Amino acid sequence: MARFKREKKSGVQTINTSSLPDIIFMLLFFFMVTTVMREVTLIVKIKPPEATEVQKLERKSLVSYIYIGEPKKSKMFGTKPRIQLNDQFARVSDIPAFITSERQARDESERKFITTSLKVDENIKMGIVTDVKQELRKSGAFKINYSTRKVGKIDFNRLY
Repeated sequence: MARFKREKKSGVQTINTSSLPDIIFMLLFFFMVTTVMREVTLIVKIKPPEATEVQKLERKSLVSYIYIGEPKKSKMFGTKPRIQLNDQFARVSDIPAFITSERQARDESERKFITTSLKVDENIKMGIVTDVKQELRKSGAFKINYSTRKVGKIDFNRLY
């Protein structure tokens, strides 16, 4: 008796895609959780000064930022240094209202830990920074931080 052999299919097997939607949603969820949305759109130019001894802020959720620099649209706003609070230009006299609104937005138990961070361009004169610090002092915002960018250690022997 003769045996009949079945011919084996020589094609490539298909990939099981039933778990593909689960993987897609898992990746989507991961990126939604880990992505931080930008809170403020900068309308001033900021290049922070360099520093060698830098400390990171522990609780960034308790930091209020004040930006000082030349406007990005210099044709429209000029080249004079401006203060930016949230998404708009402000005057020095607007700082107490800004500090009050930042305090009101926080929980009462966290208000004493609020830090005001000054992000100032490295080419800005200290006069406007001093005015801002005076207004912060009048408002009772005594915890002030200067934002900088970290550079490597300076070798003082190479400077001479």
